[in-house]
Amino acid sequence: MNKLVETIGRQALRYGSREAYRFCWRKDGEWLATSWEEFAAQTNTAARALAMLGVREKDTIAVCSPNTPQILIAEIGAFRNRMAAIPVYSGSSQEQFDFIVANGEARIIFVGDKHQYPLAYRYWKRFPDRVDRIIVFKNSGFDFEPDDTVSIVWDDFVRLGMEAPEEFRRLVEKRTAEGLPDDPATLIYTSGTTGEPKGVVITHANYDAAMEMHLKALDVSDEDLSMAFLPMSHILEKAWCFFCLTKGIRIAVNYDPRLIQDTIHEVHPNLMCCVPRFWEKVYAAVREKIAGMSRLQRLAVKRALHVGRRRNIDYVRLGRKAPKLLEREYAFWDRTIFSKLKHAIGIPRPNMFPTAGAPLSDRICEFMRSVGINVKIGYGLSETTATVSCFPDTDYVIGTVGRPLPGIDVRISDDGEILVKAPTVTPGYYRNPEANAQAFTSDGYFRTGDAGYITDDGSIVLTERVKDLFKTANGKYIAPQTLESRLAENKYIDEAAVIGDRRKFVTALVVPNLSQLRQWAEKEGMAGADTETILADPRTNRFIMKQIDEVQRDMAEYEKIKRIALLPAHFSVMNGEVTNTMKVRRPVVARRYAKEIEAMYAD
Repeated sequence: MNKLVETIGRQALRYGSREAYRFCWRKDGEWLATSWEEFAAQTNTAARALAMLGVREKDTIAVCSPNTPQILIAEIGAFRNRMAAIPVYSGSSQEQFDFIVANGEARIIFVGDKHQYPLAYRYWKRFPDRVDRIIVFKNSGFDFEPDDTVSIVWDDFVRLGMEAPEEFRRLVEKRTAEGLPDDPATLIYTSGTTGEPKGVVITHANYDAAMEMHLKALDVSDEDLSMAFLPMSHILEKAWCFFCLTKGIRIAVNYDPRLIQDTIHEVHPNLMCCVPRFWEKVYAAVREKIAGMSRLQRLAVKRALHVGRRRNIDYVRLGRKAPKLLEREYAFWDRTIFSKLKHAIGIPRPNMFPTAGAPLSDRICEFMRSVGINVKIGYGLSETTATVSCFPDTDYVIGTVGRPLPGIDVRISDDGEILVKAPTVTPGYYRNPEANAQAFTSDGYFRTGDAGYITDDGSIVLTERVKDLFKTANGKYIAPQTLESRLAENKYIDEAAVIGDRRKFVTALVVPNLSQLRQWAEKEGMAGADTETILADPRTNRFIMKQIDEVQRDMAEYEKIKRIALLPAHFSVMNGEVTNTMKVRRPVVARRYAKEIEAMYAD
């Protein structure tokens, strides 16, 4: 029996009626808790239901849904049948959905609600012989298509498991007992900034190794409460949820990411996986709040941040005891300012917040640490079962992505690429020998595709995705992600894509924060003007350019953005402009905005 499969039953015996997870379907709804005993029963029922549907060992299921406990229940049920699960982002296009489900050969498809059901239905219509059953997690609120003979709702699926004859109960127990560490558990398709998605095989052995490493490295307990905010189709949230189950940490499952500002205040998690965009928005909101304060209040905040930095960065970070006077003054500012800030965010008793997926600016990281919010910067990939490195509790260095976890071997290739060898590294891509041949060195190291270096203290510094690094016509290398993360500090800028490959100078496509920009526009006499008019006004371009110049003051001249084009809408996952983790897909953006880009280089 594999450890991850065994976890739920073991925790049910240990914790019994204690809460395992909580969930709320809708805004203003009630959060309902489920015990470990109930959770174990649910996964056993799902396993028997899958067996009743005729699944075989080594088959796959696909799961396309917003976050819901049923994802975990269905996946653990699949594991008990020695099957692998394929997570599909709930916002996937039909083309993306079809490719992943077909490539992963999933015959059973789970979908969340009326938004994902059409994806599965249309796939079945095109390939009726490839789909045995579609199961919809939501039991009401939509209608099946009239000719749909393959779909059922979750309650019907559960009923199958509840009424399963004894032979299917025995079959599941047999399969569970025969599970091997090398059995695939997850096929997670990389969204990739270039090329077609590839199915990363994550085995039970990969998960077992990742759980063991994190149990040793992280200071958490079964008294903690984690919010599942990132999509469970994201490797960081996927692996983190499994870690929470392994540690006995309660999970509050956030269904709609757009409502996180509401749910975080209802739940008050002290653990939550985040991407940098979350902290960028928090930072922008705090800066706006400070800007509206009186001069005396701003001076108080400035002093508080100075003290917070001295205490948390100069002493606590280095494992040193802060002087008594400093500790006393910090306690005062924590009580009068920092605690109010943490309450305003919705995390009054924070433990730590693993953050990865893209660069977070050093300034924002230092700010959060100074006010007592443990933003734990890390680095990893789907192919490494998430974490390669992260900040240790002490002696971490801001500007790095921490040190490799014990048991993970990292080296830098001659051309600056980060290479990884570890028991958490995937055995390869699903049925893709060409990609596998390219992904590993002759001595078994995985090529991450990230450029970086290792500092004297063993910390990893990321410089850029190898494929994203570009050279200007003057022969200077530019790391666009680094600059884009700095731009995100500014409250008037929502998103940016830096341009300059083989160009004379660097430019950027900028998506402004329209709510902030409209407030500025009103003061400039553009009250009531529509977005197109505001963005077309030369004053707006000059104003945003001024904001950018402030951010890049300390940069080399060749690195600086010289011109910009303002865009009215965010880069879209659906259109393929960004990945599901909000990394810019530069070839797609270059094609889609070719006219705007050429205009920036017109003279």
